[in-house]
Amino acid sequence: MADLLSIERLSAGYGEAVVLADLSFSLAEGRSLALLGRNGMGKTTLINSIVGVTHRFGGTIKLAGRDITRMRPDQRAHAGVGWVPQERNIFKSLTVDENLTAVSRPGAWTPARVYQLFPRLAERRGNMGNQLSGGEQQMLAVGRALVLNPRLLLLDEPLEGLAPIIVDELLAALKRIIVDEGLSAILVEQNAQKTLGVTDRAMILERGVIVHEADSAALKADRGVLESYLGVTDARPRRAAAH
Repeated sequence: MADLLSIERLSAGYGEAVVLADLSFSLAEGRSLALLGRNGMGKTTLINSIVGVTHRFGGTIKLAGRDITRMRPDQRAHAGVGWVPQERNIFKSLTVDENLTAVSRPGAWTPARVYQLFPRLAERRGNMGNQLSGGEQQMLAVGRALVLNPRLLLLDEPLEGLAPIIVDELLAALKRIIVDEGLSAILVEQNAQKTLGVTDRAMILERGVIVHEADSAALKADRGVLESYLGVTDARPRRAAAH
């Protein structure tokens, strides 16, 4: 399977600070990657580097064989990079419908399909962005990225700070987008177990360096690695000790 994203020897950061050091990896067309690591280890910097909003010190980024290393963020979006940032970046002074139609580009994902994916948004299509809950704003941010019809979808902490019922709705939507429809994606999320359930591969960053790569299913079952690199412990209920 051909590579959709290819990153070679990327060093990047902010100002003069180097966060990512000589990082290389690739993602095949139709595949998905869980990008894991403790806070401050470079996950968001890697996403931002693919988008084009960091200071690059060296290395190359290619999308479907095309070198996008020196492209502006808007040019990368037109090339096929879709982005759901932590800040969501919706237009709060526009309606839900206007948010979607203002950025939509021809392709399989239309505002109508976004409403099918997120019925909550369909019910609030006339509401302003600032009238939505945090979870609804996140759904709208995902919808805005989808109607650009990207080849690669980047999601940075999409479940952060959301109520459990909204987390479940978003995960179901992400599973449909990534697993059922095969849209290539990179997903950054603190909840490793949930992320690993909707991705093919996983990569753990530590201090801007890749320290572990595995199939998502294998990593999900590997308590030792999860505890070592992520501090994740087994959250399953345990039997009460006998007295």
